[in-house]
Amino acid sequence: MRWAAEAVAAVPEGMRPQLDRSAQSLWRVDRLIEDLRRESPPYAAVEGVLRGLGAYAGEVIVRQTGAEWWATGGDHWIRTPDGRLWDPLDEARRCFAGHGSLRLLCRDAMRGRR
Repeated sequence: MRWAAEAVAAVPEGMRPQLDRSAQSLWRVDRLIEDLRRESPPYAAVEGVLRGLGAYAGEVIVRQTGAEWWATGGDHWIRTPDGRLWDPLDEARRCFAGHGSLRLLCRDAMRGRR
């Protein structure tokens, strides 16, 4: 997904090797979002970055579980092979608000993998 690639490109160069699309890399993404939140920017200023980091998490789930992206009415979801739907873009927003974790979303999605 284009948003994921754009998010990785926006990350400081020294951190990019740690974003290897592994489930473990989502710990780093959660930390990035937490650091953003601590800076207290207006949501509008980070909305695109959050969308990209959520898309990155979605790509991790797709690779780890064999899931696929679903889009409807402008919303983007991940559908895992067991039929469950996941919303990593919303989870990135929840993480920014202090109520979510992309790492834990991925862990939960992987519980039903083949």
